[in-house]
Amino acid sequence: MTDVKNVAPEMGLFLTVEGVEGVGKTTNITFISEWLKEREIPFIHTREPGGTPLAEELRELLLAPRDESVAPTAELLMMFAARAQHIEQVIKPALDAGKWVLCDRFTDATYAYQGGGREMGFDKIQQLEQFVQGEFRPDAVVLLDLPVAVGLARAAKRGALDRFEQEAEGFFQRVRAAYLDRAKENPGRYWLVDAEKSLGEVQTQISSVLESIMLAKVSAKR
Repeated sequence: MTDVKNVAPEMGLFLTVEGVEGVGKTTNITFISEWLKEREIPFIHTREPGGTPLAEELRELLLAPRDESVAPTAELLMMFAARAQHIEQVIKPALDAGKWVLCDRFTDATYAYQGGGREMGFDKIQQLEQFVQGEFRPDAVVLLDLPVAVGLARAAKRGALDRFEQEAEGFFQRVRAAYLDRAKENPGRYWLVDAEKSLGEVQTQISSVLESIMLAKVSAKR
């Protein structure tokens, strides 16, 4: 196990967790939080869309089921409006303070859900990403992956579905494909975890990923 005491507090790191519905993000983000606490790594846990009062209001607008059809462009712009506020008010200040930022989804989700799921393509997303973020990107992305049908069956057991969760299976097949394509295109940033395994096996994979991320971070600082 990597000894990170007296080293990690000086090393802010932006870690995001991605995946389609039902992959176990909430459970495994809790596991990652405990992993960081055990190693005395200062961190914050946040989410997208959301993370600030304004961004959380936009989240409510985005997720609430409604009779009115939401134009894909309006959805995309609300995502980036929430993200702009989140980055400036929460994420960058935490990183500047030497903390890890553990975030439930970020711009990779926009590529997957709006670019892939909504079939908007990626050009507009890339333009907005550059406008809102410049060169700012997560240091590492943990992608929890499993077959869509398995994830949707899990999600259905949680109760009422939000606006995105009510989409047809084909939508989520496109989302998953977009995620996997991005993982192939960015092998140095993405860490793929087989979320179809048992919870214990999944968390063993995540522990190994976190150790690798930490080792890479420590090496980069030397």
